[in-house]
Amino acid sequence: MAWIKVIDEKDATGKLKEVYEKIGGERGKIANIYKINSLNPQSMEDHLNFYMNLVYGHLDLTREQRELIAVTVSVTNGCQYCINHHAEALNAYWKNREKLNKFIDNFNFVELPEKDRTMIEYAIKLTKAPKSISYKDIEKLQEQNFSDADILNINLVTAYFNFVNRVALGLGVEFSSDEITGYKY
Repeated sequence: MAWIKVIDEKDATGKLKEVYEKIGGERGKIANIYKINSLNPQSMEDHLNFYMNLVYGHLDLTREQRELIAVTVSVTNGCQYCINHHAEALNAYWKNREKLNKFIDNFNFVELPEKDRTMIEYAIKLTKAPKSISYKDIEKLQEQNFSDADILNINLVTAYFNFVNRVALGLGVEFSSDEITGYKY
C-alpha cells in the first residue's frame, strides 16, 4: 500500500477510528490517500475537511472544472494515483472514456471551452513554474469572466492537488481498480 506504516480501519482506535468513520460516511469508503495519514489522525481529518471544502464546497467553479484542475495537475506531476482517482471523477461528468483518455494523453487533443482552457493553462503554469506566475496570468482569467473568488479557488484547487500529488508520490501511495471506484460524487 505505501512505503510507511499505515493503520487499517479494523485496527483503528480512538481519534483515528472516529476520523475513519467520518470519512467512510462522507465519501462512501476510505481512499488510500487518507489512510497514509493514519499515524497522524488530525492531519487526516484536516486533509478531509480541506478536500471537501475545495472539491465539494459551494464555489462558483463547477465540479467538472475542479476535476479538470485535479486531472491536469496530476498529469503534469505524473501522479498515477491522483490521475486515476480524478479521471474517474471527471468521467462522472463527461461520460466519455475516449475523450478522457485523450485529455490525459495530451490536454491539447480535447476541445474545451476557452474559459476552461485558460483555467487549466494557469494550473499547469502554477504547477510547473509557480515563480513565473504574474498579474498577466490573473488578467487572462479575469478576461474569461472568472471572479476574484473564482481565481482564488482555481489557485487553491491547483495548490491542493500539487500537495496531494506530493504526498502520494513521496510515500508510495498505491491504488487498485477497486480502490479508485465506488466513492460518493
